[in-house]
Amino acid sequence: MNRKKGIAIHWFRRDLRLTDNPALAEACSYEWVVPIFIWDPNSSWERALGRASAWWLNQSLHALSAQLQQSDRQLIIAVGNPVDILGDMVRASKAEAVFWNRLYEPKTLRYDASLRNRLSRQVKHVGIFDSYLLVEPDQALKKDGTPYRVYTAFYNTIRKIIKTHSLCPKAILPPLPPGNYPSAPVDTLNLVPLKSWTEGLAALWYPGEEHAQRVLKDFVQNHSAHYKIQRDLPYEEGTSRLSPFLHFGEISVASIFHRVASLQGAQKSPFLKELIWREFSHHLLVHFPNMEVEPLNKSFEQFPWQQNESLFKAWTQGRTGYPIVDAGMRQLWKTGWMHNRVRMIVASFLVKDLLIPWQRGADWFWDTLVDANLANNTQNWQWVAGCGADAAPYFRIFNPILQGEKFDPEGLYVKTWCPELSKLPKKWVHKPWAVPEIKLPEFGILLGKTYPFPIVDHVRARLRALLAYDRIRKKI
Repeated sequence: MNRKKGIAIHWFRRDLRLTDNPALAEACSYEWVVPIFIWDPNSSWERALGRASAWWLNQSLHALSAQLQQSDRQLIIAVGNPVDILGDMVRASKAEAVFWNRLYEPKTLRYDASLRNRLSRQVKHVGIFDSYLLVEPDQALKKDGTPYRVYTAFYNTIRKIIKTHSLCPKAILPPLPPGNYPSAPVDTLNLVPLKSWTEGLAALWYPGEEHAQRVLKDFVQNHSAHYKIQRDLPYEEGTSRLSPFLHFGEISVASIFHRVASLQGAQKSPFLKELIWREFSHHLLVHFPNMEVEPLNKSFEQFPWQQNESLFKAWTQGRTGYPIVDAGMRQLWKTGWMHNRVRMIVASFLVKDLLIPWQRGADWFWDTLVDANLANNTQNWQWVAGCGADAAPYFRIFNPILQGEKFDPEGLYVKTWCPELSKLPKKWVHKPWAVPEIKLPEFGILLGKTYPFPIVDHVRARLRALLAYDRIRKKI
């Protein structure tokens, strides 16, 4: 391979992979490459990581470092502001080019533009590449140039735009240029929380590009054909579980899309529709940069939310008295992940049964999900709350009992995460308060002690939510 003379720097961010990494591929066209990851603990240009995401990043950096070491290469890890770090690295290495891949959070987009202008005064080439989405946000607009706010219309447009293209092969990195390149050990970044709850994460997840490829292969071969049905059943391994790998870029969305489309066809696969929902979320965040904290439907700024810390705490701890809700929240705490159907159920319970603001729930998910992604997290919470783009109507309120009976009919999911209910027959497993009091000892349950009474009555809570909604309904 004939390489360009000179030195290039590749800045790893949420693209922690060697395959289908366009910025890295361009850097590898030079004689020497400096692969660098920058940890900015005081960052003002992106939201601070939640604890589960920080744990994942720690593991992913170890995995990427090990990958590079297999070919006698080194990942340089620096701590500080990327503006300063990259500027210093350009001067120290005498690099001619700096490359990285684009991210789409509003602050990050502004930061990248400023950084690009500054670095352009120091090097010949500064390149920002597209790899995090299938279609760029400015390429999927309505005829009048405004963004879509209805998913179906967005989907119908974007599926015509997505083009099959050759994926970048696995990068073969040139050596580091001569010189001294000190690097901070991954563990000195202090990314792993001190609490022992991360042991549950480590038992389930194996971050890194190589495992991401194995997860994709397993999904395609064993689960994708049944995805449409099994994705709604929390006791089944029916979803892909690729979301945390996607978030940190350990696998590209293009490689997933093309792999699944080659087997099922882009028009037929319900899984690919979920990938395009991910696109929808990112496009919305670009076009509506305040949606992280503000409802897209401005009428909801007047919604009479409640602040009840004891109810919020019971929700976070999986102690609401509604088994499907509690199972989901305990799965989240133990594993850093929750089944998608259950995410909708627990979110509806928080914002509609408890009237607690969706932003509180989004913050909790941000802290505890290994796949916490600003665009996805924000869009999904606004969707459930009824205040986002193409949102579920606010008056559509999930009944946690019926949802449990429909999607976990035998109670297998509930009994996994709420073992104190494991002896209950299926007719009572989603409503243990309905068990005749004389039978409770038979099932090893003491309501109020071994398992809580419901913290609210769903029927009354639903009516309260509808009354609250009615206050703003005429403005919607």
